[in-house]
Amino acid sequence: MGVPGGIVAVLIGLTGIIANSINFNWIGLITSIALFLLGGPFVRVTMMIHSANDRLDELERKMGEMNK
Repeated sequence: MGVPGGIVAVLIGLTGIIANSINFNWIGLITSIALFLLGGPFVRVTMMIHSANDRLDELERKMGEMNK
């Protein structure tokens, strides 16, 4: 899913919150709120994993230069 998928989940959740609030659809509203609340942390965790991988790649590159 990645970062774009998390952002799409947040936007769909936000759209669902608005639409279900207008129509007084409580079950759909609960589902949309859950989707909205889960999408944000998913984006954050994915970004943290990507930045950690970038840091590891940089450390591996430096270690390779030191061993030459």
